[in-house]
Amino acid sequence: MFQDDDEGLYDVVINGEEQYSIWPRLREVPAGWTATGFSGSKEACVAHVDEVWTDMRPLSLRRAMAQDAEAATGAGPR
Repeated sequence: MFQDDDEGLYDVVINGEEQYSIWPRLREVPAGWTATGFSGSKEACVAHVDEVWTDMRPLSLRRAMAQDAEAATGAGPR
């Protein structure tokens, strides 16, 4: 593990389920995560994540819930 470095630079990263995190800029982004292009102080990155990650549900859950809602209303893709 690494120690928090509140004065270092961080990258905002996202995974395949559209979940966000921050990662120290000097460390390699872990497998399964991709840098979003936003970087800055820890505080700035956390603020950015708070702004863009408005739905905490994983992508697979959102898709399943949308399919269930379509099935319940009888509305399918056209």
